[in-house]
Amino acid sequence: MAASRFRLAALRTVALPTARPAAIRAAAPSLARSISSSCRRYGAGATKPAPPVTSSGAPHLDPFTGEVTGGADIDPSALKIELTKEPKVIPESSTLTFGRTFTDHMLLVPWNNETGWGTPEIKPYGPLALDPSSTVLHYAPCLFEGMKAYKDKDTGVARLFRPDKNMERMVRSASRLAFPTFTGDNLTKLIQKLVEVDKDWIPTDPGTSLYIRPTMIGVQAGLGVGASSDVLLFVIMSPVGPYYKAGFKAVKLLATTQDVRAFPGGTGSYKLGSNYAGGVVPQMKAAALGYSQILWLFGPDHQLTEVGTSNLFIALKQADGTTELVTPPLEDLILPGVTRDSVLALTRGHANSTLRLDGLPDKLVVRERKITMSEIQEHSKNGTLLEMFGTGTAAIVSPVSGIGYDGEEIPVPCGDGGSLGPIAASMLREIQGRQLGTIKSDWSLEV
Repeated sequence: MAASRFRLAALRTVALPTARPAAIRAAAPSLARSISSSCRRYGAGATKPAPPVTSSGAPHLDPFTGEVTGGADIDPSALKIELTKEPKVIPESSTLTFGRTFTDHMLLVPWNNETGWGTPEIKPYGPLALDPSSTVLHYAPCLFEGMKAYKDKDTGVARLFRPDKNMERMVRSASRLAFPTFTGDNLTKLIQKLVEVDKDWIPTDPGTSLYIRPTMIGVQAGLGVGASSDVLLFVIMSPVGPYYKAGFKAVKLLATTQDVRAFPGGTGSYKLGSNYAGGVVPQMKAAALGYSQILWLFGPDHQLTEVGTSNLFIALKQADGTTELVTPPLEDLILPGVTRDSVLALTRGHANSTLRLDGLPDKLVVRERKITMSEIQEHSKNGTLLEMFGTGTAAIVSPVSGIGYDGEEIPVPCGDGGSLGPIAASMLREIQGRQLGTIKSDWSLEV
């Protein structure tokens, strides 16, 4: 029976170019992955690794007709909701610690390589049941996203900030792990419903929000490296207070050449769980030396890449008086941050005069380019290093006051008392305004 199943699957791939071309070509990557999985499971001959999933889902194909029969995509209309019978007490926002308090409910959407996407469920928050041999526990197939919901204190309207960018990045990460993909809007609709169910958990004090963590993990039971036949997508949410409770305070960075966060051809540009564990020990070393974060360098010329788990921006004064705002190019070393993209869009709008923003220099040029520590040293000596800040979902912007590098302390200008510099302050104002809805923008999606 097993051999028969494999022969049928193989036969269907031969017919892909001619039989029902549109549907089958769209499903080809997923079908190839299924065949590869069957080869491993039933001991068939060696096959090449399956290509990354790039279709809009992981369809279940009828073995005789090749037609998609179900489970091809996440279906928001099939959502089932089970409300908790024991709601928790919602804490005061002043007592919140990041990622330690969770709302009453969570979203679960299972996937199987034979049946496709299962029924989405919102149910009471609680532990997951995993087999000890689950692939995520051994080979780390895991990805996640970080996004936030905000609520207007006066109107009670809740908003998500640029969820389309998170979905775009999540689908890209899923393809890298040979996970099923999906239509981003479909998952966004489910997240909107989850936020609506737990809307009372969104704090409204300044700087507060509801942190949302969509996650996908491989849950196939059984040892062996390969594409997971079972995947669980889940979403949990956590109310969070201001990142800097006592106001913004600039941080000192340790520029390290000893440890590397990412490398060409690797997974540094994807939001995978495995990318983060390796940074813990270097971060501990930096903290022991009195630094707040790692400034990750790459290559023999010591290119700047990321700061901690954030993207990086540097403001430089050029000879003609122009301010150059530099961020390292993404390539395949750097995570495409949503806040990074927002800062680039806003500053470029100002630079080309389509969106003039208070606090930004009149003569501004924005570039994604490589920048090295030797260039930072030179600008510091010349007094043309103006400002440096990290960007990310948690803090939005985080000012830098200095860099420890090769036995030298390089000072970095920032605002009064170690606060935000003018460019970072402008970005914080503009992004927060769009998050809260005080600045009208299509980046804001009402729940």
